[in-house]
Amino acid sequence: MGAVNGAPLVERVPKQDRSRATRQRLLEAAVACLAERGWAGSTVSVVAEHAGVSRGAAQHHFPTREDLFTAAVEYVAEERSTALRALFPEGATDRRAVVAALVDLYTGPLFRAALHLWVAASNEDQLRSRVTELEGRVGRETHRIAVELLNADESRPGVRETVQGFLDMSRGLGLANLLTDDAARRDRVVTQWAEILEEALG
Repeated sequence: MGAVNGAPLVERVPKQDRSRATRQRLLEAAVACLAERGWAGSTVSVVAEHAGVSRGAAQHHFPTREDLFTAAVEYVAEERSTALRALFPEGATDRRAVVAALVDLYTGPLFRAALHLWVAASNEDQLRSRVTELEGRVGRETHRIAVELLNADESRPGVRETVQGFLDMSRGLGLANLLTDDAARRDRVVTQWAEILEEALG
């Protein structure tokens, strides 16, 4: 390590990179807290402590609680979309694998966190419009990914509704998984829906 005027040089992480890392830690901590504690137990202070940053640092990035949690769910939704696309880099050929991967979107911490956010939004006027808009964007992106991976031709009558019905069913499986481990039944439903989609999509 070198020195300047007798003082050792300290290797510094650029401020912009530190800020980006802090923001990401806050987003991940917010989703974890929301999934584990629900809306009532997920304050900015709790999230900041979970992320290992000060409350002031958290509020610098996200001035309000609503800013923090809507950004957190959106962030993880984007990460999940990226991960889902990465599962099939050459395009999907096995519809059952695609069905299973899409169903998995609704059985992880993102869905649990989003569900708590939806419940809170039903009672919080400030949150409702933001969550409704976020859910619309996430839903459209998930539908686009599903259409692409399932190789579904939406110009054919009924195909769009079939894909959307499958996604609605997946959400229902996610709800069932909140209280008990529903893996065995879910696996049978995934197999059946893969067969239904094969027949409906051609």
